[in-house]
Amino acid sequence: MADPIKKITLGDGTVRYRFVIDVGKDPQTGKRKQLTVTKDTKKEAEAEYARIKHQRSQGTYVAPSKMTVEELVDAWLVEATKDVEAATKRSYEDAMRYVRTRLGKKPVQELTEDDVDALITWMLTEARRIGGKPGTGLSARTADLTLGRLRAVLELGVRRQVLTRNVAQYVKVPRAARKEARRKKKERKPWNEDEVKTFLMHCANTRLYAVMLLSLIGLRPAEVVGLRWMDVDLEQGTIRVEITRTLVAGKVVEKDTKSVAGDRWLPLPLVVLQALKAFHTRQLRERLKAGEAYEASGRVVVDDLGKDWKTDKLRREAYKLMASAGVRKTRLYDAHHACLSWMANNGVPDTVVSAWAGHSDLSFTKRNYVHPDPQSLMAGSEKLMELLG
Repeated sequence: MADPIKKITLGDGTVRYRFVIDVGKDPQTGKRKQLTVTKDTKKEAEAEYARIKHQRSQGTYVAPSKMTVEELVDAWLVEATKDVEAATKRSYEDAMRYVRTRLGKKPVQELTEDDVDALITWMLTEARRIGGKPGTGLSARTADLTLGRLRAVLELGVRRQVLTRNVAQYVKVPRAARKEARRKKKERKPWNEDEVKTFLMHCANTRLYAVMLLSLIGLRPAEVVGLRWMDVDLEQGTIRVEITRTLVAGKVVEKDTKSVAGDRWLPLPLVVLQALKAFHTRQLRERLKAGEAYEASGRVVVDDLGKDWKTDKLRREAYKLMASAGVRKTRLYDAHHACLSWMANNGVPDTVVSAWAGHSDLSFTKRNYVHPDPQSLMAGSEKLMELLG
């Protein structure tokens, strides 16, 4: 058998050793691919030839590639977003935005664990561009999501034999960042019973009283703005939650509820039913007054000309009411945590609280939505008094 390694002499007299070897088929064209390798010494050429031949036989050979990180990200996004909702697709693209900014132009075969580590450090210290002070760090959760998606991107590279290994596999978000995230989450406390009552007393004489009640009784912001009058039975005092309206990249996306458990029927507390009846009557008057200028969307949450709201509008109006009521500003999610906590801490069965919130997992509801308040802790003290005498 002829020696595959050929001795060549360059124009300046320098001697090199070169070989050409089959490295499989191009996955795109199906044509045979050949690789030309040149080394300084015959020994180096023989070692490289043996390595490639062995890896080919084992199915582990990875041919040199000029593919960049950004190009592999693009290929992964095509595969990962085929059958997902618009919001999920956008979350994948957002997670990869940091990877593109920091590592996008780098050849993917040159990517190292140190590069991925540096990406996470940058994200936690100075990557923010929107949603806060530019140049500050992002949350540990955001870094975690990006890292998870990057692992999936690089795993695709391994599967397609562009990479020999996944260099993001063992990179982690630092423990200190996770600890700080837990501390901040713990500091974010939902309203107590007094704050809820103060807020609602202030809202009672405003146009948005019924809307704020809906936001507090366990509906997500996207469910509140998605609610239609056809979903409300003012005679029976019930609502059907089955549509959500969310913002994805500035556009409204209307879809079914988050899960099967999210699609639910709720009996309304009397105060909420009365507020909805009053709001419905008010909207009829507004429609008569506006005439042809009225936009009859059929939504519950609309302005005085019938134009329906987006979730960001709902939040802004809620924050204005919080400020004028003199109560602590909190997210609408945290505000409705207060009511779910009150239900759980006052004897309502876990199954009912979970179903009311639209959750299928009882433990998830208790872990994330139910918080002990001073009143419930006092009840625990009283029970201990019975035991201890």
